[in-house]
Amino acid sequence: MTITQEIQDKSINTIRFLAVDAIQRANSGHPGLPMGTAAIAYTIWTQHLRHNPNNPQWFNRDRFILSGGHGSMLLYALLHLTGYDLSLDELKNFRQWESRTPGHPEYGLTPGVETTTGPLGQGFSNGVGMAIAEAHLAARFNRPKHNLVDHYIYAIVTDGDLMEGITAEAASLAGHLKLGKLVYVYDDNRISIDGSTEITFTEDRAARFKAYGWHVQYVADGNDVAAIDKAINQAKEDARPSIIVARTHIGFGLPTRQDTPKAHGEPPGDEELNGAKEKLGWPVEPRFFIPDEVGEFFREAVEKGAQAEADWQDELKTYRSDFPKLGSEMDRILENKLPDGWDDDLPIFPPDGKGLATRVANSQVLNAIAAKLPDLVGGSADLNPSTKTWINDSPAFQADSPEGRNIHFGVREHAMGALVNGMSLYPGIIPYGATFLVFSDYMRPALRLSALSHFQSIWVYTHDSIGVGEDGPTHQPVEHFAALRSIPGLTVIRPGDANEVTEAWKVAVSNLEGPTTLLFTRQALPTLDREKFAPASGLQRGAYVLADLGEADPQIILMASGSEVSLIVEAGEKLNEQGINVRIVSFPSWELFSSQDEAYQESVFPSGLTTRLAVEAGVSQGWERWIGQQGGMISIERYGASAPAGVIFENLGFTVDNVLARAKELLEKNKDV
Repeated sequence: MTITQEIQDKSINTIRFLAVDAIQRANSGHPGLPMGTAAIAYTIWTQHLRHNPNNPQWFNRDRFILSGGHGSMLLYALLHLTGYDLSLDELKNFRQWESRTPGHPEYGLTPGVETTTGPLGQGFSNGVGMAIAEAHLAARFNRPKHNLVDHYIYAIVTDGDLMEGITAEAASLAGHLKLGKLVYVYDDNRISIDGSTEITFTEDRAARFKAYGWHVQYVADGNDVAAIDKAINQAKEDARPSIIVARTHIGFGLPTRQDTPKAHGEPPGDEELNGAKEKLGWPVEPRFFIPDEVGEFFREAVEKGAQAEADWQDELKTYRSDFPKLGSEMDRILENKLPDGWDDDLPIFPPDGKGLATRVANSQVLNAIAAKLPDLVGGSADLNPSTKTWINDSPAFQADSPEGRNIHFGVREHAMGALVNGMSLYPGIIPYGATFLVFSDYMRPALRLSALSHFQSIWVYTHDSIGVGEDGPTHQPVEHFAALRSIPGLTVIRPGDANEVTEAWKVAVSNLEGPTTLLFTRQALPTLDREKFAPASGLQRGAYVLADLGEADPQIILMASGSEVSLIVEAGEKLNEQGINVRIVSFPSWELFSSQDEAYQESVFPSGLTTRLAVEAGVSQGWERWIGQQGGMISIERYGASAPAGVIFENLGFTVDNVLARAKELLEKNKDV
């Protein structure tokens, strides 16, 4: 179809008014962004974005991120118009129960939504992770005359995105890495909820991005399609990440609300909406109007997308012939399969009373897996010597070595979380990010979104308790186990010895349903004798019986996670020497255990055996579920202290003697129950 100025204008207004009609119908939503950026979105989607509405997961598609996710109706309108499986009825059901058009875009719910956005700065930063993944996979698979991996990541970003600190972290790293496949358009409408951005946001944003190493351009009028198109073309020719500062008008067309905070986050009302339609030459009725010629134009994306993917599939066929081994590897990742034997020959740690810090065991296991699983890519927030998360046989990922699997995130925990999430959205990438457990607080928004979105992100947290020692309470996590376990959909695993580390990594790599958190110690832990105690493979069920000590039924269950497992083992053996029958349970993951059937849970925690003692170097919150009313807890309900780890553990009651005393106290208390 020949695109006349009339069809272009109608197409842009169709986007605007589909969005605002839905917001008005829902009596809820954010009209300002869709009305102000409709021309920008039109330009990206019709003149640049390579995508296939019939296959939203086509591997080599361009990605589009609406980082200002509050403007979600802009994206839903585009998805409907270009032929994705998102009906007009879904647009009419915006923000309603069980609709596929929620208030902010959610990955996995709505076809064509590339990542979950809304918490500002996350989408911007996810895009940087996507660009890392694109560059790495291109280095891994592309060969002369064969560019199987070659696409752009486009985004519309907002004032709010740029104000968030996470964006500064992500943009700084993106500029350093020269991630030239990033093309962001900044919706510079100069209005925030509280008023003009002049009240809080007055630095030269363009100069800031130039300092980061970005290619920066200006578009004076965000409704000027030709200028936007020219700027995007220039961005794609530059080797640096690009941001286009486009001067826009929030709520463009609204008679009294344009360029005011009231355009941001509330429906305009019928009178204001009708006034905007009249002002822009649009029919007041019917609502959700799509002119035939506009629908026909937008639906050309279906045929174009199918052809683009078909061309790519033809290229893949030739690639398989020229590079059979790489072709098979590409097929594997497209099928979302792990390589055969990836978990063969992983470390088996011999019993050792002196033991090994689980962070050190983590390094050995990680490297054994990485040797057979090229998909494993990650790094730490400037802590590799401490977190032990370096892949030994690979260089660092840098602008001149994108094949590298080790990412230096720098001291940027906020961004690291969002970047890992962005990387996880690519087949062939199983990403991890590492730091000290106490700094997981910096990453909580990304952790939460990884769980909400079912991303296969792996979070490695070391220095997991007061065992950090002399660094003191600022670096000693206390409430963090409970905080992580409170996130629905996040699998938290705290291995009790080196062999449980091996099993924990197996769970994390094979967990396709969502993120996994691995918690490791700084201090050495005894490696249990697995001929004497149950196999460490029990970790995969969340909790398992290490041993029943005594010739009769157990009288008490001792349970613990992580570094406290060896403590209850020693205490249990002493109790048994004193004639008490004891069950010892390693409990590394509440989430894995909760997913087991009732029969297995009963086999570990018989309902009749109610004298139970849990031991964990953190707050007790949540343990009541497992210990019951007759149970007890040795926990930490305060901050730690600066002293050698052994001194802290002793003074806070994590000793064999204290476990013995509490166990006997519980047995005496419950003897007549």
